[in-house]
Formats: sequence, structure tokens, C-alpha cells
Amino acid sequence: MELRRFIKEKYGAKILLAFSGGKDAIAAWLALRDDGFEILPYHMTLVPGMSFVEESLSRYEAFFGAKIVRVTHPSFFRWLCNLVFQPPERCAVIESYRLPSLTYEDQIAVVRQRLGEKASGVLVASGVRAADSPYRRHACDKYGALRELRLQVWPIYDWGISEVEKAIVGSGCRLSIEYELFGRSFDGIDYRFLEPIKRVFPEDYKRILDWFPLADLELFRRGERSAHA
Repeated sequence: MELRRFIKEKYGAKILLAFSGGKDAIAAWLALRDDGFEILPYHMTLVPGMSFVEESLSRYEAFFGAKIVRVTHPSFFRWLCNLVFQPPERCAVIESYRLPSLTYEDQIAVVRQRLGEKASGVLVASGVRAADSPYRRHACDKYGALRELRLQVWPIYDWGISEVEKAIVGSGCRLSIEYELFGRSFDGIDYRFLEPIKRVFPEDYKRILDWFPLADLELFRRGERSAHA
């Protein structure tokens, strides 16, 4: 609360929010909303065209009454540049395009450009919590929850999981179907994500194969011999 009060006084009520659709991102949105911030949310799309992701984002837009800006996640470009799950005949084609090696900062700049003047110079918030992992605890201890040179802030850095759950349950906001499928938000194209997507959302799985044709091998090496069935 003290951190949120401080940044509101120093930087104003407008704030960008990196919104993955995960529980911590939801909790951060709720905390900022309750403290009177004008939230400008954006989502980095991991693989274009996932219907289950878009359905969840649309539901959150309706719940919070705000438009979520969509940009492509840097990992998508990184996977293509590194030829992840690509057959040999595609490699030369992909390399000929000389795809950019984009960073989070690059994509945040795109978000600011799309939003215009209202996003100029405002902080970028995310749902990072120190208690979530030793790595994040170390990051909070080393850098603090407010990195002013980078215009980054972690508004619920000091929340435990019980506070996250209390905020979400109390708000009436439902977690996305990603938690039923994966137990977390969608953030990879390994077996943990591919198997449930193929089983529950086969059209989305086909879309993944459009981009990464050899992703089927993740299932094949786990014993699913009829991966294309």
C-alpha cells in the first residue's frame, strides 16, 4: 500500500500493467484499481491466434471495463529466429526474413506508441511477488520493487499467496481456463502446454503447428505415437 501510494503521488494515477492473465497479474490489477489508478493494460501474445487466450482476455476486458492492448511476445520471435520446432525446409526461409530480436522494452515501446500521449512517461507495473520464488525474492532484495530508471514497479511485491487469493475471490473475478489446463498461465510450447491444448483445443493446437510444425515431437517423445491423429 505504501509503495502504491508513493508512486501515485510521484508519477500520477496512470499506469501501464503487464497483464499475462495469471493470478498475480489479476491481483495487481485489483490492487491498483482499488487504490484509484487508471490502468492501461497490455498483453504479450505468446502464439498468435490462440482462441482460449483471446476468450479469457475478452472476459477480463468485460470484468474490468478496460481494453487490453495486444502485442506479440518477444519469445515468439526468439523461437522463430532460433528455428525452434522447424523442419529443415523452413529454416532458410525463416533466416531470409531476418526477423528482429525484440526485447520486452521494444514491445512496451510499441504499447506506448499505440496508446499515445496518455502512456508517455508512465510506470510499467507487473504482478511480480517476492514470495513467488527465490529468484524473485533475490530480485526484489537486489533491485527493490521500484526501478525508476526503467520505469518499472512491482505494486504487490510484498503480497503472499493468501493475499492474492483473497483479492481475487473477493472481487468475483474468475481465473482463466489456463489454470484448469496447465495450473498456470500459458507461457511455453513444451509438453506441459501442448498436450492439454491438443486435447481440449485441437484447433489452437493446429495453429501452433502452423508456426512450429515439429512441436508434435514433444508429444511423440512422451510416447504419443499418433501425435498427428
